[in-house]
Formats: sequence, C-alpha cells, structure tokens
Amino acid sequence: MIGTLRLSVIPLFLMLCIFLGGSTRGVWANMILQLLAIAIIAWAALTSRPAQRSRSEYGLAALAGLTLLLIAIQLVPLPPAIWTAFPGRGFVAKGFELLGQPLPWLPISLSPYQSISSALWLLPPFAILAGMLRLGACRTSWLAGALCFAAFVAVLVGTLQVAGGDTGSSSWYFYEFSNFGQATGFFANSNHMATLLIVTIPFLTALFGSRRSRAKSTQASVSKTVILAGGLVVILLGLALNGSLAGWGLGVPVVAATALLGVPLKRNWARWSMAGVALLGAAALAFMFGSPLQGNVATGVSQSVETRATIFKKSLAAARDFAPLGSGLGTFANIYPRYEDPASVDSTYVNHAHSDFIEIVLETGIPGLVLMLLFLLWWVRRLAAIWRSPTVDRYARAATIASAAILAHSAVDYPLRTSAICAIFAMCVALMAQPRRGMRMEPAKGEQKARHLSVG
Repeated sequence: MIGTLRLSVIPLFLMLCIFLGGSTRGVWANMILQLLAIAIIAWAALTSRPAQRSRSEYGLAALAGLTLLLIAIQLVPLPPAIWTAFPGRGFVAKGFELLGQPLPWLPISLSPYQSISSALWLLPPFAILAGMLRLGACRTSWLAGALCFAAFVAVLVGTLQVAGGDTGSSSWYFYEFSNFGQATGFFANSNHMATLLIVTIPFLTALFGSRRSRAKSTQASVSKTVILAGGLVVILLGLALNGSLAGWGLGVPVVAATALLGVPLKRNWARWSMAGVALLGAAALAFMFGSPLQGNVATGVSQSVETRATIFKKSLAAARDFAPLGSGLGTFANIYPRYEDPASVDSTYVNHAHSDFIEIVLETGIPGLVLMLLFLLWWVRRLAAIWRSPTVDRYARAATIASAAILAHSAVDYPLRTSAICAIFAMCVALMAQPRRGMRMEPAKGEQKARHLSVG
C-alpha cells in the first residue's frame, strides 16, 4: 500500500499541474502547486542518493543547478559603480538623478520582485525532476495514464466551453482573460490547450502500444487497438473544437513521428521517414511563425495586435540593448513598452515575446543563451541515443516527440510559461535522461525493490 502511494505521487502531481497550472494569472492555483512542489523537493533532498546515476542525469542536474545559480546572481545587490556600467541601466540612474536621490545598491535584475515571482514558476517542473530522477516516486505507465486522463478531462471541459458560446460569462472558463468561444480546457490560451493535446498523442500511443505487446490473445490486442483509436478520436475532437493553428501545424509531424514509435531505425526507410518528419516540423514552425498572434482558425489577422515578426524584431532589439547580462528574469512586460510606438499604443498590450527563446535571451542575456544552447545540445544527444538504441523504448521515444513539439511551439509562443506545460516538459526530459530504467521490469514479490522508474 505504501509503495503504491509512493509511486502515485508524481503522476498525481502532474495531473494537478495540468488542472491548476494553465495560466500565470491563476495566483492561488499556482501557489498551491508551488507549495506542493516545495514539499516534494524537500522530500527528495532528505532522501539518500540512488546507488547509480547516469551521465545524462548528472548533466540534466547540472543544468538545473546552473539555472538556479544564474537567477541567484541576478538578485545580488551591487554598488552603483558596478550596476550603472551595465548596458540599459542609464534610464534607471537618470530617474534617481531627477528625484535628487543618491544611487542605491541594485541587482542586475531591473525588477527583483518579478524575478523572484518568475523563479517560483520553476518549482513545479523542478519537483517533477526531483521526484522522477531522485525519488523514483512514479511508474512510467502511470505518468502516461495521468497525462492522457487529464487531456481527456480537458477535452470534456472544452466541449462545455464551446457549447456555452462566445462569452466570458460561462462558468466553464477559469480565467478572466481567455480565448472565449474556443476550447481552452484548463488553460487561458487556446494555443496552450492545443499543446497539451498534441503531446498526449505519442504518450497515448506508447501506453497502449506497450499494453498491446503484452496482450496474451489476439482478441485482447484488438480491443486495446480499438481503445487507442477511440482515445485518438477524442484528442482530434479536442483539436477541432480548439481551432488552434499551432495544434494543426504541429499535429502533422507529431502524428507522423508517433507512427514510427515502435520501429527500429536500422532500416533505411525508417531513417528517411524521420528525415521527412523533421522537414514537416520545420514547415509547421514556418507556418506558425507567419500566423497571427491569436493563432486560431476562426481568427483573422485584423484581430492581432502585432505580428510575431514585429514583436520578435523589437524584442531582439531590446535584448541587444541589455546585453550581455539581460534585464532580469520576468521583466519583459516592463521593458517591451519602451520599444513600442506611443502613437499605436492602446488598451491591449504585449505581455510576452511570443517566443520563449527570445524572451530568455532578453531577460538573462548571454549567460541564459549559453545555458539554453547547452540544454539543446544535451537534448539532441539524448534524442539520438534513444532513437538509435537497439532496444525500442516507447515511452522515451514518446518523450522525445512531445518535448520536440513543446520546443517547436516555444519558438513562436510561450507554452513553457505555464506550470502545466512546463511540468509535462520536465517529465519528458526526465524520461529522456534515464530511458533504460523505464524498460526494467518490477521485481518479483518478495524481492527488494529498486529505486527507479518501472513500466506497469
């Protein structure tokens, strides 16, 4: 009983992240997730270290540690002689001069309180990593099941939202600012709901693929195939109700890659197929880049405040002005208005760069860019190792597909700014860090249980 509860911790927390972490505006919901995350991280810190850890796990842990170090450095107060020498700080010094006040000690971040608030957003994904890599407080199939269950419930909620019409008065929308009239599920942004549905496809397929391979009869195998088909139909229905261009754009390469989930890549046709999937992904990215910001099938360009190209251009200009150290984590909304045309400003504003990569570079400068490139290098190496492995690990492969979809969407949007998608991404990279552990069978009854992920 205790073992079962222990293995349920991270799957249940993942579901809770999806249910409560659909927007950065949900202050109380995100606070609950952060408090639970602190408890999980503390549990992991007080637990003795596992006997063995792979190089990829150490690499991922090092990247997480460097991320925390970078945030901490941004919050250290510095004397005026130092912080005034950093690019982009002239207007701050000028403000104190106009007020007749002496220059105080200030950190690198132009808004340390917002930086702390943004840092707290990292707690849920870090808890997922700690729970999976250090505690082993999960079972791989349960993680996939939790993700699929949450996605199905989100589709149900989305159906009720669409049935309520294009109005903000429906009780099925959980946030004051949302894409009303579209299936947003537990999210405020319909594009982020689409991301949830897209990443569910490979894990749903991996879950039923592993179950079907263990089926003891043809009838059982057929029944599992029928259930899988039904689940995919629900996901496609959710995408249709959602109407996100990002969903449709990413859906094609994700489905194509998922079709290769159980195929060894030693065959030439399989390798060429993966190359084709990569080209489809590049085409989808270009398609999303050229779409309006609203990014929905039913929304025209006239409803978009600015095109992504315009926002990217202004954000990159800001990143150049605040290089090499950036403006501080979480400061984008304060910095971007300085680069807007005052004559075109109205009640609508840009709160994110609509590219997590560009926003990271603006806020954290060259150190953040280096960290991001190191992570992408780690991710590419793990992807290659997983797909080239002689033993097919469906869950690890599903993690590569899902994380690739999230990274692609992050290039033209900000799904990782939500606790829900960030927690899913953390689950994916944890599975990628130790895929072979996910393939081990559970010990027989009476044997000592090892601390690792297991497929149930």
